[in-house]
Amino acid sequence: MTTVTVAAVQLSSGTDVTRNVHDVTELVNVAADRGATYIQVPEYFNYLGPAKGFAGAAETIPGPTTTRMAAIALSRGVTLHLGSLLETSPTPGKFFNTSVVIGPAGEIVATYRKVHLFDVDVPDAIVQRESDVIAPGDELVVLRLADVRLGLSICFDVRFPEMFRALAASGADVFAIPAAFNAVTGRAHWEILIRSRAIENHAFVIAAAQVGTTKEGIATYGHSLIVDPWGEVLAESTSEGPEVITATLNLDEAARRRRQIAVMDFRRPDVYAAPVHVVDG
Repeated sequence: MTTVTVAAVQLSSGTDVTRNVHDVTELVNVAADRGATYIQVPEYFNYLGPAKGFAGAAETIPGPTTTRMAAIALSRGVTLHLGSLLETSPTPGKFFNTSVVIGPAGEIVATYRKVHLFDVDVPDAIVQRESDVIAPGDELVVLRLADVRLGLSICFDVRFPEMFRALAASGADVFAIPAAFNAVTGRAHWEILIRSRAIENHAFVIAAAQVGTTKEGIATYGHSLIVDPWGEVLAESTSEGPEVITATLNLDEAARRRRQIAVMDFRRPDVYAAPVHVVDG
């Protein structure tokens, strides 16, 4: 049996980058003290605030924040997944929403730029256009760690099952879904979406989330989750504030479930690629 202990760090970030990095450092150390060797933090972990502050918070990668967090990963001997931070881009007025994974030797081992941007219009609930200030990525990423094949994603990506099927088909048996999921849609959809991505691909899911409402009124749902390939919740946060949740994953479980219900083998991409026959009734 191959196992790994993982942690999802729940945060209540704001606009103070220095304070956010200090807070996440403390919780990463808590996770490492509990034996986690893979530690994931949420989307926008070092700056969660209005778009007018993006230029001041955005960095190159590597940059000051990733360098500081790399030192922590090295000192604790852990893989540290920075859910996302604002990365400078060549497009004036726009930035990348970028996930960075740092290995236990302190080196950046993978980056992923958010592909699906949060442009929504839910009347009387939420109106937001992430694409006004964020440039989309155009590449899916699976990171091969020692015993884990980690499929990278960020928040709103969770609503696109075809993305996770592509990651699974490329070998991913664990999905990372760091998020700053909106409080309104989170209550309705968050857990269902996380468990669905796990069940339909027989993959583990680790989802570290932002929680609470910032002083500028950005409300996030929290409820960080770690889910197994059968859709069972291994660990979850019920706190309305920062928290660390951990679980030990039996990595053989993904392969076992995929043998029992061989969805990866039963796929028919030849049929999916063909035109759909639309019939008028």
